Amino acid sequence: MHSFALTARKRHYTRAFTLVEMLVVIAIMSILMTAGAIGLGGLGGKGVSSGVASAESLFDEARSIALGQRVKTRVMIAENLTNNPSENYRRMLIVAQEVNPTTGVVNQNSYVLTSRGVLLPDQVFYSKNLSVRDMTNGSGTLPNVTGFSNIKAANAGTYIYYEFNAEGICTTPGASFVIGNGARSSNNSDQPRVTASGKRDFGGFVVWRNGSTSLFRSPEQISSKISTLNPGSTF
Repeated sequence: MHSFALTARKRHYTRAFTLVEMLVVIAIMSILMTAGAIGLGGLGGKGVSSGVASAESLFDEARSIALGQRVKTRVMIAENLTNNPSENYRRMLIVAQEVNPTTGVVNQNSYVLTSRGVLLPDQVFYSKNLSVRDMTNGSGTLPNVTGFSNIKAANAGTYIYYEFNAEGICTTPGASFVIGNGARSSNNSDQPRVTASGKRDFGGFVVWRNGSTSLFRSPEQISSKISTLNPGSTF
């Protein structure tokens, strides 16, 4: 008699997802898609947040120079530029100090550029309409000046400014600094305008007497005017 060795044939089964596992996967995908949509929708706001952080650093720099060198300093925002409006209009921020450009000693009303400055992110502009001299009362126009030493011809023009005296005290205490997401053409007289996606993309801070700043936490803190802005409105 022949004996045969019986070998069991192994069968491989493909394990299927259970209903619970499928529901978990669907839930995770839904969360990731929602997070992606939120991220895309907030791109404008991220530009504003980055601009606010850069501006705060520049204000700190201006105050430090004022205290360290015992001179007046100004944070200056390009309001109207003579030769290069399309690139830097309402986007370029610089620091200047009150010194004689030739001797380097303090000279009243003679300001010299002292930093490389900051250029706000693309499609982010300083708001002349929403930035006020007295945030408590929501009113007042910030001072401006035309021309100063040690600046390129392309950046010549009029600048709005915030000033610190030689003790580091802000000479316009309670003034607000506001920037927003918008668009403008290369026309020299064209103002930044609100875009459909950037209607409420505004941010900024208040500059206090001692040079400290307080961030705005919502558009409502900045101005009630923001809620009335429509696409195409200037700011």
